[in-house]
Amino acid sequence: MGKLDGKVALVTGSGRGIGRAIVEKFASEGARIVVNDLDADPAHETVEALKKMGVEAVACVGNVTAPDFAERFVGTALSAFKGIDIIVNNAGYTWDDVIQKMSDEQWYAIIDCHMTAPFRILRAAYPHMKALHAADKEAGREVYRKIVNISSVSALNGNAGQMNYSSAKAGVIGMTRALAREWGRFNVNVNCVAFGLIHTRMTSADAHAGATVSIDGRDIRVGLNPDMLKSHAQRNPLGRGGTPEEAAGGVYLFCSPESNYITGQTIAVAGNLQ
Repeated sequence: MGKLDGKVALVTGSGRGIGRAIVEKFASEGARIVVNDLDADPAHETVEALKKMGVEAVACVGNVTAPDFAERFVGTALSAFKGIDIIVNNAGYTWDDVIQKMSDEQWYAIIDCHMTAPFRILRAAYPHMKALHAADKEAGREVYRKIVNISSVSALNGNAGQMNYSSAKAGVIGMTRALAREWGRFNVNVNCVAFGLIHTRMTSADAHAGATVSIDGRDIRVGLNPDMLKSHAQRNPLGRGGTPEEAAGGVYLFCSPESNYITGQTIAVAGNLQ
């Protein structure tokens, strides 16, 4: 038996990259998974991969910023698995520019994805978290549920050209601290992981030369300048960026039973990058 055996985990942005590594880690510990991705193909591909690992998994495809997404996401878990144990607000992207060139559209797109969407998901989960805790208490069970919000070292230190992203991710830390105080009475641990540079398709040097991803009909540039990646490695005490699996490990720490007396905290999974 794994440490998450039978738990129901909902992870946004889990069809690819860090999100996929998170659900694979959870699945290896026995969790049942609700996979989300903006696009259907990676979501369903991930579901099939999880099923081959011997776990139950379903997909909830769609943009986390859609007004109806939160209820649909939570509803998928309840319909498929009759419960919720873990929610990871992982979906995100960057749309960078210096402040004088940043449009209102850029600002609100990033705020909506990184702050409004998690807020709606957690609000939609509230009555179910309350009811599940009441049922546990009535049955004499002590069950801890887990919320992990994803932030960034850009929130902790700031980053030039990321006014929108740094602000949104700082807001996620505030959201985490507030909800930890609100939901502690339901035995819900609410914590935050702030990633440093993690090597994914969004940060790859190979993608730097004009590569884009389509989000909400917008073509958003992805990839980092190779010189920036080299500078990061030189400044990081570990001498490199992280892998999606290492990022997933940081999230898993807050979802394991060993974290039952930890709440309202933020840890940086960043190789001590300052």
